Amino acid sequence: MVKPNIVIIMADQLAPQFCGIYGHPVAKTPHIDSLAKRGARFDAAYCNSPLCAPSRFSFMSGQLVSRIAAYDNASEFSSMTPTFAHYLRSLGYRTCLSGKMHFIGPDQKHGFEDRVTTDIYPSDFAWTPDWEAPDERIDKWYHNMQTIKESGMAVATFQTDYDDEVGFAANRWLIDQARDRDSESSPPFILVASFIHPHDPYVAKPEWWNLYSNDEIELPLTNIDSVDKDPFSKRLLDGIEASYTPLSNKEIIRARRAYLANVSYFDSKVGEIIKTICDIGEIDNTVIIVTADHGDMLGERGLWYKMNFFEYSARVPLIFAGPNITGGVIKNTCSLVDILPTLIDIAGGSEDILGKEIDGRSLVNLLHGKEDPVDEAIGEYCAEMTAYPVFMIRRSNLKYIHCNEDPPQLYDLNIDPLETRNFANHPEYQEAVESFSNEVSSRWDSKKLRQDIIKTQKSRRSLYDAMSSGKLEAWDYNPPSDASQQYVRNHMDWTVAASRYRFPPVNGDKT
Repeated sequence: MVKPNIVIIMADQLAPQFCGIYGHPVAKTPHIDSLAKRGARFDAAYCNSPLCAPSRFSFMSGQLVSRIAAYDNASEFSSMTPTFAHYLRSLGYRTCLSGKMHFIGPDQKHGFEDRVTTDIYPSDFAWTPDWEAPDERIDKWYHNMQTIKESGMAVATFQTDYDDEVGFAANRWLIDQARDRDSESSPPFILVASFIHPHDPYVAKPEWWNLYSNDEIELPLTNIDSVDKDPFSKRLLDGIEASYTPLSNKEIIRARRAYLANVSYFDSKVGEIIKTICDIGEIDNTVIIVTADHGDMLGERGLWYKMNFFEYSARVPLIFAGPNITGGVIKNTCSLVDILPTLIDIAGGSEDILGKEIDGRSLVNLLHGKEDPVDEAIGEYCAEMTAYPVFMIRRSNLKYIHCNEDPPQLYDLNIDPLETRNFANHPEYQEAVESFSNEVSSRWDSKKLRQDIIKTQKSRRSLYDAMSSGKLEAWDYNPPSDASQQYVRNHMDWTVAASRYRFPPVNGDKT
């Protein structure tokens, strides 16, 4: 059996509600939509922690953040933690990362043989929160409303610079695989192309901004006054300064327009990569996956960005297309920890390969159109703007959110998809609330987890202070580059170089 190639295209902060295939009335996402129509679309996929680094570490490892101490955006991703890149490499795959994965620590590859770009955010402990001073803002990197007020259009940003590089490097790597391929012996490959868009700041290039007009941009379906503000939401509103920095409708519309424009920009990158896969003749043997690390509230409930378990923040798009994928629209709840076992299944491996216990399950049966009795996602939030762990259990139509310091929250997404009513005290839901509460107690020791988190925070802040003194030794990844071996040089025959770089070759031996 020929093992399929795998290409994962990842967005940052992409709420599925802002994609055409997920029902947005004006979103222009033709490439994502087309992929979903010929493959499988998950309608209840979640991140396991609604923040960049923790979510990505769960995605890579198949483990919840509490298991691997991946609490926040400055938590080290241990080199002892196996990732799907490690497992697929051991199954004979060539592995490559182009773009963001927000690795923290000296290991900046985590199983990827090739890493063809640097990252976009710091790889050290600079962004460590302090749960012993949870009300103190770190203005250097905490979100605030100024981002919304400055949204709009620009010819270039650091984000477009980065994503243009990510797309170019990913496509060139794919072409290089074709240049060097021998149908008898070349290994299958897995490429992760991970973009920063449509993550804030909400600033779009003119060609994408002009795809939309202000009069077609909808205001949030809920606002700060239309829903009850639970204590965690209040902390978030204060933390991002939304509770005391009013926004005009014009400012909100401008930010949401720029976000949609950047969703379309990301979609264009999806299209470019799919075209390259077609150009190298691998489209029929490549599983393509589109997803994101978390969503974006975009003003719903008065909240922006992520860092909570409401639908716009915690849900992610998840689309598979390729050989043997016939799932259509899949309603089962799942999460990003399910990606690792799914990839192992697709690559022909088994659970025997696992070096550590994982928290996910394979989605292959669902992708093949079969039934799966599992219908759940587990979430943990242990980062800034709280001082206690926050847990989520989504099972079937119910979502339960627990924090030791706050009243419980229970939402019935079948009858209240906007989560405007907390049913935790409703008589008809008391049995479910009791069951969820017991499950939280059995799954987590919240007090001990909090103590562990504070210990790591103290340690990391101490290390960061030390590393900031004296000679700086950065962990930030520098992609290797040797110009003396690129293009045509004096030590090589230019005709050989021309033959190697041309694809397809003149003699037609490769397709």
